[in-house]
Amino acid sequence: MTRHSSAPPVSAPTSLALLPDGEARRRIREDLETTFVVEAAAGTGKTTELTARIVALLASGHALLDEIVAVTFTEKAAGEMKLRLRAGIERARTADDASPGVRQNLDRSLAMLEAARIGTIHSLCSDLLHEHPLQAAVDPLFEVGAEDEAERLFDQAFDRWFADALRDPPEGVRRMLRRRPRGRDRATPREILRDAAYRLADRRDFDGAWRRDPWDRSQALDGTLLALRAAASIASPKPRSDRDFVGRNLHKIGRYLEELDRREAVRGRDDDGLEAELRDVARWSEWRWRGGGFSCLVPRNEAIELRDTAKRSVDAFLDRASADLAACLFHELQPLLQEYERLKRRAGRLDFLDLLLYTRDLLRSNQGVREELSERFSHLFIDEFQDTDPLQAEILLLLAADDPTVSRREDVRPRPGKLFVVGDPKQSIYRFRRADVAFYSDVKRQLVASGAEVLYLSTSFRSAPSIQRAVNAAFAPLMRGDSLSQARYVPLHPFRADPPARPAVVALPVPKPYSDYGKITYFRIEESAPEAVAAMVAHLIEPGSGWTVSERERPDVEVPLQARHVCLLFKRFQSAGEDVTRPYVRALEARRIPHVLVGGRSFHEREEVIALRSALAAVEWPDDELSVFAALRGPFFAVGDDLLIAYRAAHRALHPLYALVLLDPKKREGLPPLPPHELEVAEALAVLGKLHLGRNRRPIADTIGQLLSRTRAHAGLAIWPTGEQALANVLRVMDLSRRFESRGATSFRAFVERIQDDAQQGEAAEAPVVEEGTDGVRLMTVHRAKGLEFPVVILADPTAPHTHQQPTRHVDTKTASWFEPLAGNMPIELLERREEVIARDLEEAHRLAYVAATRARDLLVVPVVGDAATGDDSVRGWVDVLHPVLYPPRAERRRPEPAPGCPPFTGNDTVLDRSHVEVGPEASVAPGLHRPEVGDHTVVWWDPLALPLDRGRSAGLRQQRILRADERANPGDGGELRHAAWRSRQRSALERGSAPSQSVRTATEI
Repeated sequence: MTRHSSAPPVSAPTSLALLPDGEARRRIREDLETTFVVEAAAGTGKTTELTARIVALLASGHALLDEIVAVTFTEKAAGEMKLRLRAGIERARTADDASPGVRQNLDRSLAMLEAARIGTIHSLCSDLLHEHPLQAAVDPLFEVGAEDEAERLFDQAFDRWFADALRDPPEGVRRMLRRRPRGRDRATPREILRDAAYRLADRRDFDGAWRRDPWDRSQALDGTLLALRAAASIASPKPRSDRDFVGRNLHKIGRYLEELDRREAVRGRDDDGLEAELRDVARWSEWRWRGGGFSCLVPRNEAIELRDTAKRSVDAFLDRASADLAACLFHELQPLLQEYERLKRRAGRLDFLDLLLYTRDLLRSNQGVREELSERFSHLFIDEFQDTDPLQAEILLLLAADDPTVSRREDVRPRPGKLFVVGDPKQSIYRFRRADVAFYSDVKRQLVASGAEVLYLSTSFRSAPSIQRAVNAAFAPLMRGDSLSQARYVPLHPFRADPPARPAVVALPVPKPYSDYGKITYFRIEESAPEAVAAMVAHLIEPGSGWTVSERERPDVEVPLQARHVCLLFKRFQSAGEDVTRPYVRALEARRIPHVLVGGRSFHEREEVIALRSALAAVEWPDDELSVFAALRGPFFAVGDDLLIAYRAAHRALHPLYALVLLDPKKREGLPPLPPHELEVAEALAVLGKLHLGRNRRPIADTIGQLLSRTRAHAGLAIWPTGEQALANVLRVMDLSRRFESRGATSFRAFVERIQDDAQQGEAAEAPVVEEGTDGVRLMTVHRAKGLEFPVVILADPTAPHTHQQPTRHVDTKTASWFEPLAGNMPIELLERREEVIARDLEEAHRLAYVAATRARDLLVVPVVGDAATGDDSVRGWVDVLHPVLYPPRAERRRPEPAPGCPPFTGNDTVLDRSHVEVGPEASVAPGLHRPEVGDHTVVWWDPLALPLDRGRSAGLRQQRILRADERANPGDGGELRHAAWRSRQRSALERGSAPSQSVRTATEI
């Protein structure tokens, strides 16, 4: 069986006629005088076609390589495109039918390849600004600041602005300062304002003002209080019982109003404080209660209506106050943005948005530059055009203009054949980065009106036909193209065959979805799904499972399925401040499955980073006994509680400097030796003490390095289940310290305080420990996985919601306005478009699910609940758009066929725990092969009994070998810490599982 993962080679035009979209591919390679907008579905080889057109241009002599600009979405994509271009040129120049002229053209192009302008839009803009600094009004020696450097300059600007604002707070700041921290992160008003301002800075090219309508806040407060008093007035003297939920709600309103009246009688009305309090009132859980007993002065329905009217009044006031405050803050934060610009200019730094802004302004305002660049660049190629934002699109279209006197994007008519655009609006998932499918549609319409033609690529070389049929059936009804904000679906056409005698689409039942109250609940699904996913991975990669896959690099070869072939895709990594990936990581670790968290934002929550932060705090503040205790108790020293308590009882303190005195041979003359258990603690304390004494006389990174060396942390971390990632993370802290010092750091203390502040914000990503070819199951977001493919894709976190409950953003390119919640306040423009924006958010959620499903080559696995009906509200989540192509008709649920290529399914139920429910397995989908309600494919519903669920954690041979190798490499006492004691502590740490994610078997196994 032959398989392919990329488009046919450019030198094989005869094969194109066999493809459903062969004519479109032929025109891409041969019709070089026409402007094309190519919409290429997932896996159709769009990059191959783009490079094929470039090779055709070069071979025919239509262009030289240094006259071509190719814009990619990432630097990685640019590198891959250069490799493909080199391969295409080599293939074309050595073809048997290549003429001498063609060979000469391609030889010349090959020599220019390294200098070719193939890269991101930001790299192109940087080059143009360096070439025309005076015309662009930028420092000729400007540098592009890294993200953390830009944040440092922004923080300086914010600190100055906030200090000025506190002297005489303007209205918006004053109202924000009255709000109480709430939520899991308990962010302070200052932190909320800083985050809001930073978001505005990132959208500063959208400088359209936000509307602030006239509003009498005091009058609105009076109306809201009247509604609350009306509800409180009907409460009975005392609720009938604890289950009199409505009565308790009304009594709570009454108590709040009584307290408010007492305060106002003393100090008068405080509108700012009352507005802040009503935000808390609106969050009372009692507003949702309706059942239970009832005791009020009016009939039940009338009482509930009065109560609900009061709640609606509170919500309406808060919506109006939110819109008013958003517009107020938008105006008040503008001086901060101006200060940020001033600091960047003074430092000679541009951020990534500056590159685009200055280049756009340069092209808009300078006809001479436009004429020069129009003559220099003969052809422009734009990859992933659906991910291009308005600012980027304006730059590229001005460069492609046939008439260089045109300075407006809307007036551009590209010269025929100069512009080649390829993308897929069905994969437009970056609205939060300004890339809106509606804007894509607008530019596409402009190009077509200017003579461009639209071509469609639909033959997908990636996914197995069964996966393609399932994807077509699921998304064709959702992507009708009947609005500017949603793409028109183009069905995928198969190229390869299905895997032989095994499923390509698997529904993975969540084994325990029921709560103790007999309901299918989100939290039970969230508890049970990670175990099922990890067990499925364990089964697939077992040597005896018989599962094989094909790889992109070797499409014709079947290889045994390994961990590196599997990717778990998440819609999100964080939910309400919690790391969504953590249960999946623990379940994989329990089975000793190697894994890599790609792009996780939980760096500061990793146990090794917390431990290092505690140790550095103990080095800086030896008097802080809590930090010292945390450092010693953590994984670097791994001293047990019993030893620490005994030492403190004997010496009255855990003080590193006292330990140095205690171990000084001169001080101990004539004294009995310390007991072994006290000596072990004292030696550990002495490490911290010596580092403290020299911390400001050596580089910060050297202090960290000595801490890791003296505690043998490299070998200690390596025995963790995620040892490579843990080592990479601690080394990243060292790298952060070097960068901190390079910016003129003042002290070791300043660095420790900085990483503590960063930990509170929690925004750092984990260290990029691996490249794409490294072993291990990938855990990625769908956004990060876009453009990639994997033999096996498992969709994780099935309860992640499609969209937020509130609208996220609205962009008006005509007025250069960007509206989104600011410091938690919804602008009026967004409130007025609430339903429209939420609908667009849902459309993007559908595109996100499409991207996720089309990453799979051989196997797509989707979590399901066997007892749920299609569209059941109890299991709503981001993957439920696939439910119609997974669930069989209800009448066929108990009639499965044998599942080929799967282990024997001995069970007849896909729910394992029915102890809290009355329904039996007759309501559940039976394990086996099913034909779903929608589509002409088959789906295997897996048997939970065929999975290694509830697998215990164990220490692997790899960890044992690391520990023994380090023991051989480091005999003796190893300085302050004797090796025997260190090894004992490491074993103890493994035994007790010092980190939540690092539990292993007992030390006797080691």
